[in-house]
Amino acid sequence: MSRFQDKVVIVTGAAQGIGEAYAKGLAAEGASVVVADLNAEAGDQVAKQIRSDGGKAVFVPVDVSSPESAKALADATVAEFGGIDALVNNAAIYGAMKFDLLISVDWDYYRKFLDVNLNGALVMTRAVYREMRKRGGGSIVNQSSTAAYLYSGFYGLAKVGVNGLTQQLAHELGGMNIRVNAVAPGPTDTEATRVQAGDAAKDLVKNMALKRFGQPEDMLGAVKFLLSDDASWVTGQIIAVDGGQTFRL
Repeated sequence: MSRFQDKVVIVTGAAQGIGEAYAKGLAAEGASVVVADLNAEAGDQVAKQIRSDGGKAVFVPVDVSSPESAKALADATVAEFGGIDALVNNAAIYGAMKFDLLISVDWDYYRKFLDVNLNGALVMTRAVYREMRKRGGGSIVNQSSTAAYLYSGFYGLAKVGVNGLTQQLAHELGGMNIRVNAVAPGPTDTEATRVQAGDAAKDLVKNMALKRFGQPEDMLGAVKFLLSDDASWVTGQIIAVDGGQTFRL
């Protein structure tokens, strides 16, 4: 299959976990993938593995909270592959996230957290949308979470913001034929989730319709759909891929 042949896709936070699965899965269907992350060693290894498997990929470092870094990423992508067709805003502070309450979390940490986990998606979108417009349009997928619908402190608050940002940007960019959607994973078996959930990890699946953790590859199908022409009339939507964890009426 080559649904994304000749398409150039940036995936942020692609050095590990769900982002790594996105990068590898899109490359397997023909996309030229930019593996973007702060972790240069792991990110470069992901790009090398994609190339070893016959795909096209490069690693480019990025701090999604920095407009200058995001612009440098966009410029590097255009220099390497000639343009930008799609963006997956997956980067987030999660595995090393502090546990605290909104009413007591250190203010500087809270602001940095939102700069990455919420504003980072906007920073990246602002950096790439003009290049997408030059290509006649494009598609952006933001990484939300079912935490947006549950009590989960400032992490959930950031994901509520991602959902709202997705809907607002869909309207701002729709006239340029740029679609903006989000995927909201439920509990997913990644190293970061194992660190955060600890011994309580097994309890997370008890009330889900499908009694298992999601795998990073479970999210990939939704992202491929939203980035593809099959979703050409889908925008402003948040799709939960959560094993039936949440009900939304």
